[in-house]
Amino acid sequence: MQYVLSVMSSDHPGIIAGVSSAVYRLGGNINSCSQTVLGGYFTFITIIDLPKQYTSEELSKEIQFSEGLGSDYRVIVQPYELKLSDSEKSTNSQSAGETFVITAFGKDQPGIVKEFSRYLADHDINITDLYGDRNGDEFVLIGQLTIPANVNVGNLLDDLEETGKEFGFTVKLQHNNIFVATNQLRLSE
Repeated sequence: MQYVLSVMSSDHPGIIAGVSSAVYRLGGNINSCSQTVLGGYFTFITIIDLPKQYTSEELSKEIQFSEGLGSDYRVIVQPYELKLSDSEKSTNSQSAGETFVITAFGKDQPGIVKEFSRYLADHDINITDLYGDRNGDEFVLIGQLTIPANVNVGNLLDDLEETGKEFGFTVKLQHNNIFVATNQLRLSE
């Protein structure tokens, strides 16, 4: 049986060790996971396999009160089911699309995330990863996007740049391969 676990807590060492130990104790395996710390709060989302079926409440308690974890944890559990929206179904039947990275930066103001995410949603572009951070009065937004094959990337970039100008933001859109190649750290051998 597969489940999605979402864990939130104030940040401190050992949280992933505690959650993964609980999954292991239950005979489970972590299939995929993503973790970040934001403003002193730890978040962790993972898809796990377990040999036994649990209710969401039972599994949440098994994880939340496992050894090494405190009472300040929030654990949300739901059975894992791959569900596609109608737009995802049509996108998948045409082509899954390609991965691009958007970066936008400028003076912070309300509505930046809303404006960019609404534009992308209106054009059936899925945000698969998103990071935003304010430093002083500057805000940077970095997102990984899946752009359907039927979307003209040149027109998309023009529209995103125009949207950025309305907020005084600089916007860049690069294919994921180019982004990785130009931003990869080179380690000396």
